[in-house]
Amino acid sequence: MTAKTYRVSRRTLLSACALVTLGMGNAMASNWPDKAITLVVPYSAGGPTDVVARLLAVPMGQVLGQSVLVENTVGAGGTIAPTRVAKAKNDGYTILIHHMGMATAPALYKKLPYDPLKDFEYIGQVLDVPMTLLSRKDFPANNFQELQDYVKKNQEKVSLANAGIGAVSQLCGMLLMHQLGVNLTTIPYKGAGPAMNDLMGGQVDLLCDQTTQTVPVIKDGKRVKVFGVTTPERLSSLPDIPTLNEQGLKGFDVKVWHGMYAPKGTPKEVIDKINKALNVAIKDDNVKARIADLSSDLVSPEKATPEGLRKHLTAEVARWAKVIKETGVTAE
Repeated sequence: MTAKTYRVSRRTLLSACALVTLGMGNAMASNWPDKAITLVVPYSAGGPTDVVARLLAVPMGQVLGQSVLVENTVGAGGTIAPTRVAKAKNDGYTILIHHMGMATAPALYKKLPYDPLKDFEYIGQVLDVPMTLLSRKDFPANNFQELQDYVKKNQEKVSLANAGIGAVSQLCGMLLMHQLGVNLTTIPYKGAGPAMNDLMGGQVDLLCDQTTQTVPVIKDGKRVKVFGVTTPERLSSLPDIPTLNEQGLKGFDVKVWHGMYAPKGTPKEVIDKINKALNVAIKDDNVKARIADLSSDLVSPEKATPEGLRKHLTAEVARWAKVIKETGVTAE
């Protein structure tokens, strides 16, 4: 066999292998799914992101014709779950739901085991969850202006709880301190539940937390004080509670947005099927009713797309990198 003949034969063989691989990929996509799909959640069962995942799992499974099983993979400020999914087989059977921690992790961690902008395929945004600023019931301030004055004069005495390093409550508190120009004593907990329990028990002073957790406590009017909501507009569920923005913190906007991801290289046909199931799920009457009860907002159809999530994540990575750099906070 001459060298020229070998080269031609090798090219032919490589082309044939590529065609076979493409054919196998197309066959896999057309038959997908033929077993259960695992939806990985970075936080513990019962938490806000877990609640959303379990709400979506049932209608998504009905559309896909296979069960969607929720798996809680917790730890390291919510970075273990994305790492697991980034390294999973890119066959669509392991996917991730994560909140804005996907955008803040690159700035918080010096050595992140994954790149949110390079190591995933995007499925779509899911919903936005507002937050509220609360204090213990007997905190000296009775409105936001009094709160500002008090913390500026007594910042070394004031404690600010959060649900753990990298949690959205930490990020909200960090932005609050940044805009107020104060440095409070931060107390990280292992989850939002313990932080809220200690706030209601009077062991800590302040907490910024999601409406999925705080609205029932606020409405009973007995266990906490509320100083504002973190969105630019007031909430329909709490119409009498002013925003922090309208009370002087101009541009203060923290929404706990959620997105759904798959490992890089997952076939487009599979992503399209998951995206279709997601869009059916966010239009489900039960899902919409439950999300409304949690004072949250399902996203518009144009955001519940791969491109919608890609654009939003890219913008949020840049936004939070600036804030985190200015505050000098890291998770390590």
